[in-house]
Amino acid sequence: MYQLLRKFLFNFDAEKVHYFSMNALSFVSKIPFGKAIITKSFSSSIHQPVKAFNLTFKNPVGLAAGFDKNALYLTELESLGFGFVEIGTVTPVPQAGNDKPRLFRLPKDKAIINRMGFNNDGVKVIKERLIRYNSKRKNSPQSGTEGRFIIGGNIGKNKVTPNEDAWKDYEICFNELHDVVDYFVVNVSSPNTPGLRDLQQKDSLRKILTHLQELNSQKKIQRPLLLKISPDLAIEELEDIIDLALEIKLDGLVATNTTINRAELTSSKELIESIGSGGVSGLPLNTVSKTICAFIHSKTKGEIPIISSGGIFTPQDAKDRMENGASLVQIWTSFIYEGPSVVKKICNSL
Repeated sequence: MYQLLRKFLFNFDAEKVHYFSMNALSFVSKIPFGKAIITKSFSSSIHQPVKAFNLTFKNPVGLAAGFDKNALYLTELESLGFGFVEIGTVTPVPQAGNDKPRLFRLPKDKAIINRMGFNNDGVKVIKERLIRYNSKRKNSPQSGTEGRFIIGGNIGKNKVTPNEDAWKDYEICFNELHDVVDYFVVNVSSPNTPGLRDLQQKDSLRKILTHLQELNSQKKIQRPLLLKISPDLAIEELEDIIDLALEIKLDGLVATNTTINRAELTSSKELIESIGSGGVSGLPLNTVSKTICAFIHSKTKGEIPIISSGGIFTPQDAKDRMENGASLVQIWTSFIYEGPSVVKKICNSL
């Protein structure tokens, strides 16, 4: 059924279809019994709570950042069976992102190319949205035997902020969102903000992360702090990040973001060149993301929890990541290509 719907939807602009589909889901969820039907259809009935960085997730399958940038669809995404959702990337000041079109499908590769550019409503608007959402949530403990739906906050810097002042943007987002999310992910690895990936250098990272840890230590409740890394790092750069994560006792790593490498794509050269710049997500990332996950797990001897993201399409893909050291997995592109049932399939298989 979904494959027929996908074939129809793929005739239209990818970004417009995204919002149309999610708004339609939101509408159905507001119809009497609509949400209950969606939950029964797409949520796993198997209880499989997972503990990671002092939180208990109701299941290990999450939705990666970039799908619900503005925390608009959390209720709907929970009903689709996700154990957690990462909102953002959130920046201090609202920004429109890069020029459209900026989201492209590569069906032959089961991939997506995006150059969104951290388009979001800004941290203050998103914070208010999360306050309203949290006020409606059922009261549940921070960590319980059954787990609960977890919200992560993916934070970044505004495009106009120079790299030497980037730490200030991360501080603003951290302070504003601290009371309304369950954990944080520092995003310095998106390829779509000029110069952002330069912040992955060890000294730049140390300044940002240690400053956030200091702020965190002053809070009544400390939120887990994770770092999202690029799949395009040289081995020496990856080792530097791992060493830093161990040194400063980072709570976890998200591996990986999108790639600028096009070598694994089988779509026509003409199509790829016509799309232009952007990060690739989806099936072409499967091998490299799994390899990086295994490398981190081996180098840290399992001391640092890993959220593995990139190219997870099947239950076996998710099992492979966990066998290679991941505590949790995130999907994004497979949700587009395989449909909402992919969450339940993975959960039921683990």
